[in-house]
Amino acid sequence: SDVTFVVGPEQQKVFAHRCVLVCRCQAFQGMLCQGPVDSEDSPSSVPPQGPFILGNVQPEVFLTVIEFLYTNSVTLNRRIALEVLTSSVEYGLQDLCKLCVKFIKDTLSIEQVCEALQAAVTYGQADLQQHCLAFIEGCTAAVVRTRGFHELSDVVLARVLRSDRLAVDELDLVQAVREWAHVSSAVLERPVSEVAALPVQELRLPLLAPSELATLERHNQQDLLIPMENIAAAWRSHALKKGSGVPFHLCRPRRGTRPRDHHRHLD
Repeated sequence: SDVTFVVGPEQQKVFAHRCVLVCRCQAFQGMLCQGPVDSEDSPSSVPPQGPFILGNVQPEVFLTVIEFLYTNSVTLNRRIALEVLTSSVEYGLQDLCKLCVKFIKDTLSIEQVCEALQAAVTYGQADLQQHCLAFIEGCTAAVVRTRGFHELSDVVLARVLRSDRLAVDELDLVQAVREWAHVSSAVLERPVSEVAALPVQELRLPLLAPSELATLERHNQQDLLIPMENIAAAWRSHALKKGSGVPFHLCRPRRGTRPRDHHRHLD
C-alpha cells in the first residue's frame, strides 16, 4: 500500500492503494492528488502523503466503502447500512448508494424505519422515502413508540402525518406527537409549542369526540402543544356539525381512525 488512513476515535489504521482509490472515486482523487501550493499560480505536483485523518467515520463503515471501491460489491448489515449510505453520498458513489438503499429496503424493521426515512429525506432518496412511508403506514401504532420516531425532524414528522393510511387512531397519534415534542424540546432546548409548530398542523382534531377534545384541551393548558385556534376550529366543527373553516383533509379519517358518531357530519 502507499496510502494510510487513520479512522475513527480508535484511530484504526487502514491501508490502501492510491491508484485504486483515485480511479474509482472523485472524492478520493481530490483528497489524494491535490498537492500543496508552492505559490499562488503554481501548485506542486507532489501528492499529499498522509496519513489522512478521518475521525468522524466508524472503521467498519470506512472499510466497507474501501471494499466496494476494490470489488464493486459490498457486505452490509443493519448496524452500519445507514452510515454506509451516508458515506456513499459524501463520496459521490452512486452505485454504492443504490446497493445500500436496496439492502435497507430489504431489511427494514419497526425499530429502524424512522431513521431510514430521515436519511432518505436528507439525501433525496425518493424511492426509499416511499418505501419507508408505506412500511410506517402498515404498523404505525408500533412505530410511534420507537426511539427513531422521537428523533424525527419536524419536517419529516409532518410528512408522515399527512398520510391518510396511518394505521393508528387520531387520539393515539396526538399523544405520540406530544411525546415527540417533549423529547425534541429537551434536545433542542426550545419550547414545546415552537418545536411542534409544523407537525401539529397535520393533526386531525375534528375527528376527536367532544369528550376527547375536552381532555385534550386540559392537557394542552400544561404544555401549549396545539395552538388554541386549532382547538377552537375543532369545537366549531362540532357545534356546526360540519367541517366549517377546517381544511378538508383534517376532517378525513385515516385508515386506523376509530369511528365516532359525529364523523357522518364531516363531509
